[in-house]
Amino acid sequence: MDRNSIIALVLIAIIVIIWSIWTSQNAVHQQVLPPKEDTIAKTKNNDNIQDSTASPTAPQIKNDSTEIADKYGTYFSPFIKGEERIITIENDLFIAKISSKGGVLKSLNLKDYKSWNGYPVQLVWSKLGVLSLSLATREAKKIDTRDLYFKFDENYPEYTKISGEQTASLSLTLEIQPGKKISRKYTFIGNKYHFNTDLNFANLENILKNEPIEYRWNEGLRYQEKNSVDESNDAKALLKVNGEEDDRDASGNDPVEKRGEGRIDYLAIKNKYFLAAILPQSQDDFTAGYLVTGRRYNVEDQGVIEKYNIAIQLPYKSGEKKYSFKIFVGPLHYDLVSQYGLEASIELGWKFIVRPIGEFFMLPIFKLIHSIIPNFGIAIIIFSILMKIILYPLSISQMRSSQKMQLIAPEVNLLREKYKDEPQKQQQETMKLYSQYGINPMGGCLPLLLQMPILYALWSVLRGSIDLRQAYFMLWITDLSLPDVLFELPFSLLGLKFISGLALLMGVTLFFQQKLTITDPRQKTLIYIMPIMFTFLFSNFPSGLNLYYFMFNLLSIGQQIYINKYSKKKLTLEDLKKMPKKEGWFQKKMREAQEMAESQGRSVPGLAGASYRNQPQSGKKKVSNRTQKNKGKK
Repeated sequence: MDRNSIIALVLIAIIVIIWSIWTSQNAVHQQVLPPKEDTIAKTKNNDNIQDSTASPTAPQIKNDSTEIADKYGTYFSPFIKGEERIITIENDLFIAKISSKGGVLKSLNLKDYKSWNGYPVQLVWSKLGVLSLSLATREAKKIDTRDLYFKFDENYPEYTKISGEQTASLSLTLEIQPGKKISRKYTFIGNKYHFNTDLNFANLENILKNEPIEYRWNEGLRYQEKNSVDESNDAKALLKVNGEEDDRDASGNDPVEKRGEGRIDYLAIKNKYFLAAILPQSQDDFTAGYLVTGRRYNVEDQGVIEKYNIAIQLPYKSGEKKYSFKIFVGPLHYDLVSQYGLEASIELGWKFIVRPIGEFFMLPIFKLIHSIIPNFGIAIIIFSILMKIILYPLSISQMRSSQKMQLIAPEVNLLREKYKDEPQKQQQETMKLYSQYGINPMGGCLPLLLQMPILYALWSVLRGSIDLRQAYFMLWITDLSLPDVLFELPFSLLGLKFISGLALLMGVTLFFQQKLTITDPRQKTLIYIMPIMFTFLFSNFPSGLNLYYFMFNLLSIGQQIYINKYSKKKLTLEDLKKMPKKEGWFQKKMREAQEMAESQGRSVPGLAGASYRNQPQSGKKKVSNRTQKNKGKK
């Protein structure tokens, strides 16, 4: 095995080691089943992690009037005791519960989605509810309204169901003194994933400090997938302020934070497949402060979770002030979130290169195919065939280059054998051979490089598509968003405890594909190593993604066999000789580098004397003289 092959194997080994370390941190970690009553799991994975910004709750306060007054002050102490009343609103898409304690959103269940264990998707993680207020009083008290009991303005029914264009509204009020109050209003629409909410502050200047009032969503979104590590990798807080999009990802060990002030388009929190966003519905000149924080936690069974808090800091000085918001809580469907200007919440790769390909090309095509083919697995197969047709000009160029290299492989092997003791001469004669037959040694790499942004865009589209979530295909492939476990391993191999069936099929196709294209004897080892490595590597990938790669490889094999055996335009060495010799960009640059080096009396490492075209006789003599001098020195 030559030096280049050894280097390649070492690099592959390094990649495998790094990947195994990463996958060991991304092993499947099962979350504890939640109780059926409220689907909020009382486990180490969620509720035992307290919001660092939340004030102690009522059960933590002793029933002592002195302690109560000391904590909440004169104005708010009377409101920490009461009877909690919950109003349920059901529309076509979700079931929401509004609590009189804090006037908060207590829970929200999405009707069309299930968590990994079959329970309804319930996205509110905080037991105390979300969309709360934080107030600073003139008595130097910090009040969390989740501890206070509001009153519903009317005797609303405990349960209301709406559909289509129907709406349902309910209001709550905390009247501190006559005419001095905080009012909240919720308005739900029958066929929308959002609801509207209004905040009204009246005559509180003698009670509250001249400081902003924080309107908050606490503790992020509750996790819904089986693999908490994988879900954490996609969880983050997002914001758009003054037209600029940004995010905060607590993927490290240190907490993250971002604060500032400006015109807020939205603050949002996402996990892998769901999103909650606060969108102010104010005048264009409305500006406010904002605060985004996040932190990563280790939980049981080697899992990790990330929790985020977002807060809009609403200005209030005196008199009456009203603020309106649109609250979106729903799935990360591109067509849906784009209606709210939340497209950035969909992960589609690099913003300026990869994302446009996925957003404006692949997603529309994939949706069109699925509108005709309801089975997502079959839709992916059709999609892979279509992508193969679209990438045909690039792939055929790559295969033609590979075919040319195969044709001259015997002659290259003869040169290697002839000059096996003279590596520099061997390189020189090999490059002359390439020049003679008009072959660009980089000809097979450029088409592959041009395909990379497209393939990465496809990876982003399929990996994070909520359409593939819990989508059945066939046989053992029951969820295209998860690895398809063909069989469990009795041990952990490189951090992997199972083998994916589609990854195994992909590895087999990769083996045959390389068998058809690799002719260099020094690279024969790669034919066996690469499929094994990629089988383990891809076993952690979603089955929908592996299905695509398997089909793409299968089609490539068919295309290569056709070119090699059945194509009417099958190339021969005589054809190569007759073809016009066009100097490629890479060849041109290497020739220019060689000529410049020779003019300065030196050589380009590994390419000394290499000729990309017929050089002047004097140039050849120069090289010969230097070679003779070097031999004399030895």
